[in-house]
Amino acid sequence: MTVPVLVAVGGPWEAPLVAGLDRAAGDLAVVRRCADLADLVAAAEAGLARAAVVASDLHRLDLDAVARLLGAGVAVVGLADPADQGAAARLDRFGVGRVLPADAPVTDVAAALLAAVAALPDDAASVAARAGARRGRGTGPGRGPDPGADVAALPPPAGPAVPGPAPVSRHLSDPADALAPLPRLPVVVAGAADLPSRPGGGTGAVVAVWGPTGAPGRTTLAVGLAAETAALGRPTIVADADTYGPSIAQVLALLDESAGLAAAVRAAAQGVLDPQRLARLAPVVCPHLRVLTGLARTARWPELRPSGLDAVWRTCRDVADWTFVDCGFALETDEELTFDTAAPRRNGATLSALAAADVVVAVGSADPVGLQRLVRGLQDLADVRGPGAAPPLVVVNRVRAAAVGPRPEQRVRDAVARYAGVHGVHLVPDDRPALDEALLAGRTLVEAAPASPARQALAGLAAALGAVAPSMSA
Repeated sequence: MTVPVLVAVGGPWEAPLVAGLDRAAGDLAVVRRCADLADLVAAAEAGLARAAVVASDLHRLDLDAVARLLGAGVAVVGLADPADQGAAARLDRFGVGRVLPADAPVTDVAAALLAAVAALPDDAASVAARAGARRGRGTGPGRGPDPGADVAALPPPAGPAVPGPAPVSRHLSDPADALAPLPRLPVVVAGAADLPSRPGGGTGAVVAVWGPTGAPGRTTLAVGLAAETAALGRPTIVADADTYGPSIAQVLALLDESAGLAAAVRAAAQGVLDPQRLARLAPVVCPHLRVLTGLARTARWPELRPSGLDAVWRTCRDVADWTFVDCGFALETDEELTFDTAAPRRNGATLSALAAADVVVAVGSADPVGLQRLVRGLQDLADVRGPGAAPPLVVVNRVRAAAVGPRPEQRVRDAVARYAGVHGVHLVPDDRPALDEALLAGRTLVEAAPASPARQALAGLAAALGAVAPSMSA
């Protein structure tokens, strides 16, 4: 069967490449010479081809564009400009699995294309078929976004990392000041000199903190658990990936004018995200704890592209022993039902974190409504993660007799065991005064109320995480 190929290569290599591929023993056929990235992605998502050849200097080529090609069931082979020493490595960071010099023989390029198509996952054919079914429905106004319109160019990598391991001076002198607009605090970032020495690089654990709708305490748990592991001297990152209600910056009294996580995603999309750059984007708020702040405006959720987030989580493993991700509540993946082309996915940030997580912490609130939402949400979570995924650590937050009656701990355990089939649920008591004190001061419970019963429960949960991920417990 002849394999249809898209070519997005310019310069002196295009003409001999196209002619040579068309003569490649009838196995390959060039169906379009794409003028730019938008043309290439549109053709791929229309189901016109099974493979593509892209040049390293293709304008706006990035991680997300390659992910869209692969998501459309199109294998990608890259041609690196021999005059650009970093071209091959950049294509590799974009996710192009096979990279050859742009002046390589056409027979080598043809062989790489056939091998790349053969290595496509089994479901790639169905992906391509769905893309082909959309053909002919148009991409005019109201038909979906321009494949390359919102790809923002990233400035060249910054110079030497800014020294200074001092934490951000975020704490307000008078707790009452927290009720007023936050002052313009100086943010001291930490760079390469401050990165922890991690001989096992890349072995850090990622923990996704998820819970159903209704504000059950996802942010409280994510920040609290991160503070507990940091208090043990373990390098830790807490990231705000909630695309509906990001709040970690406010909880820790940080300026949220610039979203650290979105900046990291942009760097990943351009192939320039490394541990040093991530360190510059994640300020230190207390010893051993860094923060990747969330979106300042939820309307900017398209900036948190899943392909870039996947690369961010991988880099976090190089920087920290523990990365806690505050996820949004929604798990739906039905955007394609309302879009003719590849749709933006507001829930993609949460799904990316859940897919990357070594451990998922599922939290619900200890009241009749919250427990019902938790029980139903656990089934939705299991459906999203698949049958082979490890079960989540289930946490019930704000446990109090006023909401569930006498002996609230036993009642909550019995309810979760009966309706969700989960035994060994972790409970966090309702300690509103301590939590209010910490929120007012912009501090963690470890700092503001170390003797709080809620803080003690979080310390026990952090120990349970160490048991689940033993490589991180030492």
